[in-house]
Amino acid sequence: MKLGLVTYNVGRDWGIETIIEKLEASGFEAVELRSTHRHGVEPGLEADKVDQVRRRFEASRVRLLSLGSACEFQSPDADERRANVRETARFVELAHDLGCWGVKVRPNGLPEGVPRDVTVRRIGEALRACGAHASGYGVEIWVEVHGRGTQQPEVMRAIMDSCGHPSVGICWNSNPTDIRDGSIRSAFDLLKPFIRNVHIRDLPDYPHRELFRLLQSAGYDRYTLAETAQSCEPDRYLRFYAALWHELAREG
Repeated sequence: MKLGLVTYNVGRDWGIETIIEKLEASGFEAVELRSTHRHGVEPGLEADKVDQVRRRFEASRVRLLSLGSACEFQSPDADERRANVRETARFVELAHDLGCWGVKVRPNGLPEGVPRDVTVRRIGEALRACGAHASGYGVEIWVEVHGRGTQQPEVMRAIMDSCGHPSVGICWNSNPTDIRDGSIRSAFDLLKPFIRNVHIRDLPDYPHRELFRLLQSAGYDRYTLAETAQSCEPDRYLRFYAALWHELAREG
């Protein structure tokens, strides 16, 4: 496994140069750039700037791993779902041009008044369309285990079974709802076939050691991306986080 960062909180106000400088200094190997943040890597970016971003990361020790979109597909409004599928396609094309491995999308809850199986089917259909587009670009779709109700492991498994596209997997999100009787094993076993990426968060009661053991036992050799709170001392925080991560990975 390798260590990376999601620029959701730490790094949200950094430009590309600062991201690379700070991650290289602290031993992080990859980054997922979250949409809408200051770095400005968004669909519609001019071709010369896309090329500049790609070449800058390729010249560094930090991999531009993925783009973290906010595209979501649970809406009862079919036009809204289609608009999010189209926006995901734009992220996929940008990810391809940047040399990224994946695009993160999400469900964002179960709409009130809609049967759960209907929402699951709608999300699955939208993800299948996203996967079909992504497969032509050599990019994966990573569905974050996210949202009220949709972050429940059983619901996410139903979404993935409904989708059924090989280019679509999940981003494990280290949620409190993973934990049953102090363990995440049942949730992990349910979603293990689909895990393509991992977000690790600074939740005080989350069983991180168990997560690392389960990932290693499953042969997971991709990235674990820190998605953590902002810090008034980010350089020091990232160094300490990297040290803790290496200890957890060593213990497994």
